[in-house]
Amino acid sequence: MPKNLKIYVAGHRGMVGSAIVRRLQEQGFHNLVLRTHQELDLVNQSAVREFFQSEQLDQVYLAAAKVGGIYANNTYPAEFIYQNLMIESNVIHEAWRVGVKKLLFLGSSCIYPKMAVQPMAEDALLTGPLEPTNEPYAIAKIAGIKLCESYNRQYKTDYRSVMPTNLYGPGDNYHPENSHVIPALIRRFHEAKVAMESNSALSTHHSELNAHCVNIWGTGAPRREFLNVDDMATASVYVMNLDKDIYDANTQPMLSHINVGFGDDITIKELAETIAEVIGYKGNIEYDRTKPDGTPRKLMDSTRLHNLGWEPKISLKEGLRMAYADFLKSAYAILSNEQ
Repeated sequence: MPKNLKIYVAGHRGMVGSAIVRRLQEQGFHNLVLRTHQELDLVNQSAVREFFQSEQLDQVYLAAAKVGGIYANNTYPAEFIYQNLMIESNVIHEAWRVGVKKLLFLGSSCIYPKMAVQPMAEDALLTGPLEPTNEPYAIAKIAGIKLCESYNRQYKTDYRSVMPTNLYGPGDNYHPENSHVIPALIRRFHEAKVAMESNSALSTHHSELNAHCVNIWGTGAPRREFLNVDDMATASVYVMNLDKDIYDANTQPMLSHINVGFGDDITIKELAETIAEVIGYKGNIEYDRTKPDGTPRKLMDSTRLHNLGWEPKISLKEGLRMAYADFLKSAYAILSNEQ
């Protein structure tokens, strides 16, 4: 693959986009086109059209999206469906208009039905109702897959889609209300550890937290799969650059997306205990059984990608250590911005 390819990474400041940039640079790709939201609003069709007309791009990684946890998805459903639909439609359509032949769309495991058979294979798509709390976001991601499929069918483009499992790692969001489970637990266990060490309660946004106990919703029994974002970035570059004949032979005409998972899952209880160990938290962990557990299990079937020659490299404990180091590096800025 020529190293002088001109590559646009949409969403390069996000957790996944920044990891893709790191991976591309590690592989010797330095002709990267990057734009912040202030420089290019991907919801603005005319701005996106002007951008694509002014650049002569070879590849596009579409990692830009409006993302958030359950609270944010449930509170702002209109923003989640509108902004994600517009971003996908604008980028994919304008890429086609100027002749970009290769594009990689990054989706989410939430595209699959809430009660999908486990592990979830690619053909589970559109076989049942979605999880209600993030249905608008999931529908937007499904639309992105179908956009890529439709342009491939009609215009013979080579637009591919990858569906990651739950991601974590450097650049994650540690906001007390809008973060996902791993960054949320990293922050809470860290704050509890600091509070215990200082022998005084630490003021936080979480009433469940005190100096001696971290309280977690549910029983701790649900199983979840987690993939380090740097592994995801490696998989993304790998899938983008697969020979088209090989890629097509491992997908189907109406099923052009590929799952990207770690291949194993863990209970929330085991996850919490592992994070506590990594952080050095010695206090109690309690589970509030009056709160809902959610879906009992979410595990991706990544057989198709594994058959194409890719495997994850970063173990969960190693990845959690990396994530905690990233949190410590940016924790003071995060906490001060919330005061």
